[in-house]
Amino acid sequence: MPVTLKDRALGAYVGLAVGDALGATTEFMTPREIEVDYGVHDQIRGGGWLKLKPGQVTDDTEMSLALGQAIIEQGRVESQAVAEAFSNWMRSKPVDIGNTVRRGIIHYRNSGQSCVEVNEYDAGNGACMRSLPIALYCCHTSEQALIEASRLQAHTTHNNPLADAGTESVLRMLVALMNGADKAHIRELADRLVMEYPETRFDKRRAENPSGYIVHTLQAVFQALFGQDDFRSILVDVVNRGGDADTTGAIAGMLAGACYGLESIPTEWLRKMDKKVIDACQQQTIQLLSMAEKQRGAA
Repeated sequence: MPVTLKDRALGAYVGLAVGDALGATTEFMTPREIEVDYGVHDQIRGGGWLKLKPGQVTDDTEMSLALGQAIIEQGRVESQAVAEAFSNWMRSKPVDIGNTVRRGIIHYRNSGQSCVEVNEYDAGNGACMRSLPIALYCCHTSEQALIEASRLQAHTTHNNPLADAGTESVLRMLVALMNGADKAHIRELADRLVMEYPETRFDKRRAENPSGYIVHTLQAVFQALFGQDDFRSILVDVVNRGGDADTTGAIAGMLAGACYGLESIPTEWLRKMDKKVIDACQQQTIQLLSMAEKQRGAA
């Protein structure tokens, strides 16, 4: 039975949360440390350096939900509303927050400006990890509209050409997958990024202990995505590389979920997840898809 756009979209958002929770356990660990402690880490068990409950998510999922809610409330991607949503999220004292994200939010609070200046050192993965609501909202728009919306949200904290390119590559892949593209086409999109930015090449040595640098993040994600053939295997592969594992898990989870659909996510993992988080992911998915459909109808 064909996997529908709705199934793929739900798979992407739920997959993001599942990958986040799975990877949070091994964040900042090396592959050797993971092997010593767990053998193979393949369960939603919580813990990690943040001492999370099983199924608890981190900033990757929470910022995605904040972004999605801002889009739903405004009826569009509006930079001031996005910055305010992120500011309110930080005010809630989240369990984790990246330095570049924190700096961008403080800049907004102090200046009222929802866009930070271009910074050659801000090529982190923080804008990419939370970008899924953009793909859902723009799943029927032009590529240019997708890019414009992506930069409106990304530049609240990360304004860097390489970070933009990596985030936009993932968004193109998500939109293509949700609209039924196969992995061969997705590989072409990944290769397109490599042609533009050769440092993102991912077909050399195995990327282990990936940092928050967008290049290292996407190398690990793409190796797992194209090296494995199902949701579980992709996620287990990427989170056992350690490093920034909650974010590699989140990005791999949204791509694998969009590729294989909601039903591909292991039920034993879903049972361990925070139900309120999963419900919020599913509700936002339906609302954002509805908004995307209205945009298409109005075009």
